[in-house]
Amino acid sequence: MTSGGLKNRNELTTRAVAAREASVSVSAVPHNTEEHKISGVSLSRGLALGHAVLYAPHVADADILADDPAAQIRRLRAAAEGMHVAIDRMLHHNATPPAAETRDILEAYQMFARDRGWLASIEQAIQRGLSAEAAVHHILEETRTRMTVVKDVYIRERLHDIEDLSHRLLSHLKQHSEGGEQAALPEEIILVAQTLGPAALLDYGDRLKGVVLEKGGYSNHVAIVARSLGIPVVGQCEDALRFARSGDHIIVDGDRADVYLRPSQYEIELYTRSLEARAHRTHMYRNLQQQNQPSVTKDGVKVSVQMNAGFLSEIPSVLATGAEGIGLFRTELTFMGWKKYPLVVTQAELYGKVMDRLGDKPVTFRTLDIGGDKPLPYFQAPFEENPALGWRAVRIGMDRPAVLRTQFRAFIRGSKGRDLRIMLPMVAEVAEYDRARAFLEMEKDRARNSGIPVPEKIELGVMLEVPALLWQLETLLQTADFVSVGTNDLIQYLFAADRGNDSMRRRYDPLSPAMLRVLKTIADQCRAAGVPVSVCGEMAGHPLEAMVLVVLGYQSLSVTAPQVEAVKMMIPTLDTGLLLPYLEQLMKSREHSLRERLLSFAHDHRVHITQDI
Repeated sequence: MTSGGLKNRNELTTRAVAAREASVSVSAVPHNTEEHKISGVSLSRGLALGHAVLYAPHVADADILADDPAAQIRRLRAAAEGMHVAIDRMLHHNATPPAAETRDILEAYQMFARDRGWLASIEQAIQRGLSAEAAVHHILEETRTRMTVVKDVYIRERLHDIEDLSHRLLSHLKQHSEGGEQAALPEEIILVAQTLGPAALLDYGDRLKGVVLEKGGYSNHVAIVARSLGIPVVGQCEDALRFARSGDHIIVDGDRADVYLRPSQYEIELYTRSLEARAHRTHMYRNLQQQNQPSVTKDGVKVSVQMNAGFLSEIPSVLATGAEGIGLFRTELTFMGWKKYPLVVTQAELYGKVMDRLGDKPVTFRTLDIGGDKPLPYFQAPFEENPALGWRAVRIGMDRPAVLRTQFRAFIRGSKGRDLRIMLPMVAEVAEYDRARAFLEMEKDRARNSGIPVPEKIELGVMLEVPALLWQLETLLQTADFVSVGTNDLIQYLFAADRGNDSMRRRYDPLSPAMLRVLKTIADQCRAAGVPVSVCGEMAGHPLEAMVLVVLGYQSLSVTAPQVEAVKMMIPTLDTGLLLPYLEQLMKSREHSLRERLLSFAHDHRVHITQDI
């Protein structure tokens, strides 16, 4: 071997050894046998109980170097072929047909698995003296190094797919070497991993109940597919692999973004009862759907329960849950998944597909709510000490009119003449609404001049989140077509309490006298002005809070898909006339929270309030 070849081989060996040591460092850490709770970020809602399966492949027992490159390449190609067959079988024989967006993601994953350039790079590393396993790790580490410096978030997140495919290939190499089968897996699997590719969710069939990730974001491919399949996922669980052991009992609470490792018997029983209650509720709800019972209170108040969404893959849930439409379509979530700022035609295609798939059900599109905790990788925003109070949402549209105008243009094109409902987030003063309406009128004129069909009815509403707007509400209601209360931000701005701060998250209760008085003021003024008002924030999705909102005068609620049935089951059991006078008395209280009193009322009057945990 030449001195240059020996040098390259030594460098590859050093890197491969480092990669191997990094890959086994997790297993070298002693595990705690005590109960451990990890709080993360909810990527897919729901509850799951099961046993841990650690998704952390490594090559601890594989040789780094190999003297017969031809034999190693044969091993690699055989393993790759086995991987391709397994992926094809998994994707095409999955019992549950995936939604369109999920299918697109999985097909892209399948295509990348067959990428000749990736396998050729691994073969080149083998030619320089590495074993097949070490070569796979070497190329993965090279890819990590390149991609972690890329500014494009979408491209960086594709690293998860590459890591998953590398781990699959290593697994097939091991099977070919040892001729062994995978270890027996538990019947109810909770997958614990640093990151995952989307196809990993199909590996375990119906046995996969939940996922815990050390990394991951809402727009990751694995999160999108998990939501489509109804698998709860909690991401950003730091050190999950360090604390978890194979076979551990695990509880995944995707609603609260909590993970319990080695939970107590009490917690297991508590969550088991919760799952049983949910299953019973689902059975009851399906019976109600079959009877086509409307959402009407005992005293005849009709309530429209709609769904919040942000991806095409969520549209089938509108029909499955019995929601009456989409009360909030978060357009920014799809923007976060695109590689670059989308053209008008790209946006229009998305909005058109949403309307097509909903048929005659209504949809309210929210204009981009970017900034704060939702940055776009291709949109440069300034550094801010407090981004929640900074340059975000409609404020960007005011300073960069092209952003708002092109989205209005796309809404009009995508509608193809159908009625439109558009909502502006984070409006703080009437002047912002007026300017946005002027932009909309410009785009309507532009469309007419270009021969593009313009809907006869375009409603432009406001998402009420900023308390300052309360003192201009009477003026706003003279021109706004509708109002939707965003309770998440309204609560944090009302109480000056960061809802992302764990210490403050439950410090102020939405069922407090102050918050309920604000909500009553909004509902009363909207009713007096004849302007429709709804709630699309998190508050609407909890049956107890929804009960109070209906009594206060909110006859349209928009919630997440898993919350639709719980809210719709509460409504027929409620008599607003009984609760209203009691609630008016409670709102004069000096108490911190009215929650317990309202729970007692619901219990005494047999209002169906689900309290799972």
